[in-house]
Amino acid sequence: MPIRCLIVDDHTLFREGLRRVLESEPDLQVVGEARDGSEAIEQAQALKPDVVLLDIGMPGLSSFEASRRITRELPGRRVIFLTMYEDEEYLLQCLDAGASGYILKDAPAPRLIGAVRDVNAGRKYLSPQVLGKLVDDFRSRSTTGMARGSTLTPREREVIKMLAEGNSVRQIAGILGLSVKTVEAHKFNLMRKLNIHNKAQLVTYAIQKKIVKMPAGA
Repeated sequence: MPIRCLIVDDHTLFREGLRRVLESEPDLQVVGEARDGSEAIEQAQALKPDVVLLDIGMPGLSSFEASRRITRELPGRRVIFLTMYEDEEYLLQCLDAGASGYILKDAPAPRLIGAVRDVNAGRKYLSPQVLGKLVDDFRSRSTTGMARGSTLTPREREVIKMLAEGNSVRQIAGILGLSVKTVEAHKFNLMRKLNIHNKAQLVTYAIQKKIVKMPAGA
């Protein structure tokens, strides 16, 4: 079965180029296109694609809200944000909106194709340029608290892994058989212990400590 893709971008020429790139691969199929966030939700509901490639900046309904709606209402659909921004805040917003991937629009075709395959298989994909910036920022910050990473309990490592992989607190509670309050407490303790202040830093920490794997090709 080919991986069914929906392309969402307000530029016709970009959509046409992306379609050609994806359909050059025998295991990828473009099942539809959309021009904005509202149309993306409609098309996703009608076509049930495996992967939605979503431009980060479009008129009308925000891409972040479209991603939240798609991932909430259509479980199992993966969203990759397409962007020109090598920016930690944009990445954080995308992760919070349920994205499985974040890739720059100037990425070579093989990297984009690899990202689609990765997220369809349940893995995360972050553009190497963005990941590199996060790692540099991580290293430049005070290491106070970071050296204590080795003191994480097995449960804390489990929770940080699942948070870095994009699971919500409620999802983690369900998977681990814990209460939401218990998982919230673990999350709070992790952020305090590691001197981490947002989800992007948490993802970077998890990759650096090999708690989660760095995307292939990075």
